[in-house]
Amino acid sequence: MSTPYVLLGFLAERPRHGYDLKHAYDSRFPKAKPMAFGQVYATLGRLERDGLAFAQGSDQAGGPERTVYAATPEGRARLEEWLATVETPAPHVNSALLAKVTVALLVADVETASTYVTDQVAAHMARMRELTAIKTSPQSALSDVIAADYAINHLDADLRWLRTTLDRVSDLHREVHT
Repeated sequence: MSTPYVLLGFLAERPRHGYDLKHAYDSRFPKAKPMAFGQVYATLGRLERDGLAFAQGSDQAGGPERTVYAATPEGRARLEEWLATVETPAPHVNSALLAKVTVALLVADVETASTYVTDQVAAHMARMRELTAIKTSPQSALSDVIAADYAINHLDADLRWLRTTLDRVSDLHREVHT
């Protein structure tokens, strides 16, 4: 996740203080790792240092005085550039799942490697059921549904790969050990 651009996007939407930015992040990315307040303020400091945001004033409504930040014209231009840039598909496969399956093929017998892959399929299926329940719940916010769709599609791709790998475990094991 590109945290500086996400926060810059929230500031481009409207001026905000750090506390509001953290809550906006946590509500828009509900299934992501929550953002720490320290990360919000450190990122705001970098955005301000780089001329992409500025302290617009302060707000004391209902609590302590808080500095309100807004995006600068340069910040809005950088945000537009970032949004217009197509993300390059990941050039390298780097996944704990791939690493575990590969190492299992190196060090385990065929049955143990197959068991690991089968257990992983079961874990993926359980997570897909949890996400489907979130996605189909009438109480789910649209941001929850979008995040669940994203995760379900990634889990589905992993499951297809796991099943293909499971079909090939004997051949892969033989290839590794000859």
